[in-house]
Amino acid sequence: MLPQDGTCAAQTNAELFYDGFKRAIPVTLASAPFGLLFGVVAVDNGFNVWDSVLMSAMVFAGASQLVGMELFGHHVAPWMILLSIFAVNFRHVLYSAGTGRLIKHFTPLQQIVAFFFLTDVQYAESEKRAEQKLPISFIWYIGLAAPLYAMWVFEAYLGATFGGMIGDPKAIGLDMLLPIYFLGLVMGFRSRTNWLPIVAASSVTSVAAYFWIGSPWHVSIGAIGGIAVAVMIAKPLSGRETVITLDDEPVKTVKDVQ
Repeated sequence: MLPQDGTCAAQTNAELFYDGFKRAIPVTLASAPFGLLFGVVAVDNGFNVWDSVLMSAMVFAGASQLVGMELFGHHVAPWMILLSIFAVNFRHVLYSAGTGRLIKHFTPLQQIVAFFFLTDVQYAESEKRAEQKLPISFIWYIGLAAPLYAMWVFEAYLGATFGGMIGDPKAIGLDMLLPIYFLGLVMGFRSRTNWLPIVAASSVTSVAAYFWIGSPWHVSIGAIGGIAVAVMIAKPLSGRETVITLDDEPVKTVKDVQ
């Protein structure tokens, strides 16, 4: 349930925005090499600086932008480009299903904006906040998204403008920052029931798919493997109380009915 002292309910919009903002700082820094890399790759494939910035602003999907740009440069058939980007982003179907239930109280316009900004970080941090029984407000959600989005677009500009001065991020290990951050997010859910077998199943499935099917399908296939195990070992709810917390509404407690 919500804290008894009412601190969450008493938070101002500025405090909520700042709470989301500070949670985004680690991944904003960790993703910087990839934002810069996209700018470099875009220019190498014939884009000018503002084309690169516009693509980052409108698409806002790191892996998809890099995959699409590489395929553009090799003059691959459009349907293959679309299929590849769909494979990379298929996990967002799962993300939107999970996040959608947490933002039902958003207005339709707010939901459209929220789904545009939906990334791995938005999903994970929203799940963590819901697990802590804290309300997910639109202001908090935008506070989380704003620094990552703004810096992603700015990094595309820097990469496209000064790409020739940027060395290989792998040479100094910068490419490991984002995987380490996401590993930390996964570890943050370790107190959940059946966490270990689900993560283990997802990991094994993803690695197997990487070698047998290839990238980027291993990402979505690994997620599906974890979900399949979660469904198989989940215990049915019976008489368990579920707490529902929505912004600007009192806490509601309902009984699950079989």
